[in-house]
Amino acid sequence: MTVDVCELVRIRSHRPEAIAEAAARRTRRPLLNPNGRLMIVAADHPARGALSAGGRSMAMANRADLLERLCLALSRPGVDGVLATADILDDLLLLGALDGKVVLGSMNRGGLQGAGFELDDRFTGHRPEDIERLGFDAGKLLLRIDYDDPGSLTTMESTARAIDAMAARRLPVFVEPFISRRDAQGRLRNDLSAEAVTKSIAIASGLGGTSAYTWLKVPVTDNPDDMAEVMATSTLPAVLLGGEVGGSAEEQAGAYEKWRGALHLPTVRGLVVGRSLLYPADGDVAAAVDTAVGLL
Repeated sequence: MTVDVCELVRIRSHRPEAIAEAAARRTRRPLLNPNGRLMIVAADHPARGALSAGGRSMAMANRADLLERLCLALSRPGVDGVLATADILDDLLLLGALDGKVVLGSMNRGGLQGAGFELDDRFTGHRPEDIERLGFDAGKLLLRIDYDDPGSLTTMESTARAIDAMAARRLPVFVEPFISRRDAQGRLRNDLSAEAVTKSIAIASGLGGTSAYTWLKVPVTDNPDDMAEVMATSTLPAVLLGGEVGGSAEEQAGAYEKWRGALHLPTVRGLVVGRSLLYPADGDVAAAVDTAVGLL
């Protein structure tokens, strides 16, 4: 579909209440599809200042283009829903693209990419009460832990309280944990070794007063053969995150193969993938999405 930016701006200017009205009209569905699986397209990167994709530093900066890619992805068979921040979900509501879809609100985007305070990742996005009020289906939060950065402890505590608040509303929350470190240039890097991912899962699983509504959103390790042992760390249901895949077709194909193996593990219920599907190497969003759906 072609997104009419002028019309979106007109509605936002003259009838801002139309967003809440669209949310109230939205047709809802169970979190998991009839096969017990979940395929989510992610687009919450811009709110953290992370705009690069497919080798282009500002690929996600054009909102109309991003919305058109999202609408195309959501229209493909087997795509269950979307993860995004309020601004993007509000646009998708006005476009009527969220009917019958699972909607995940992104909760903490304060850890701006490249900032000195990146690990003090404040909850600047959806609050639990917003997700409940809008009739969305779940929330997602990012938890990066650097043993040398006190900001990680602040984020851990905020994460635990967010888990409690979501559980009180019986709303699932997807926790995306990493063990992270800064390199010699001060840039934050996520450690995808088996030991680090195992530790991150163990830490995330124990946060909050109950884990009844907690899901995990985890990466595939550097060595995919380690995933069976890594995922044995917790009984919480999990989805695999896509992460940023290189700009070549070979790198994208390699990512698909890594996901394929891990999707057979007993706790893994599906995929949450963003930039590698919305900005594939060959530009064919529909084909990239269909390939990912086929893995499920």
